[in-house]
Amino acid sequence: MAALVTLPSLDRERSSAASVAQPDLSHAGGISECRRIAAMAEVHGVALAPHCPLGPLALAACLQVDLASPNALIQETSLGIHYNTGSDLADYLVDTSAFEFRDGFMERLSRPGLGTEIDEKAVIRAAEQGHRWRSPVWRHPDGSPAEW
Repeated sequence: MAALVTLPSLDRERSSAASVAQPDLSHAGGISECRRIAAMAEVHGVALAPHCPLGPLALAACLQVDLASPNALIQETSLGIHYNTGSDLADYLVDTSAFEFRDGFMERLSRPGLGTEIDEKAVIRAAEQGHRWRSPVWRHPDGSPAEW
């Protein structure tokens, strides 16, 4: 299980030879705090790989931090991942091309704000339906637990 990355925890990690910091913008203090985490990590030769299993605004915020951080290594996303059955984070976008991959990379977001536009009607429809998402449990054919 990954630990929450914060500035004080990253400072303690300096001595433990951490090679990649993986802050979650939604839990570690947002864009500004994660940018500070990225800067501190860079000073100590630690790469940045923001954790982002959430929706399009969280991904857009992570990409902004990535683009401002010379030590950005990779960006995690749940876009199109196998457990998003019935809906995906792109379902809440007016224009899904903002998060298209080209040659294994995502283009820099160039629109105002975080660089994407949320389809508010889609969000309202989803809120009316509600959800019962639970962390899936996968099993091997013999019944033993499988990794994500």
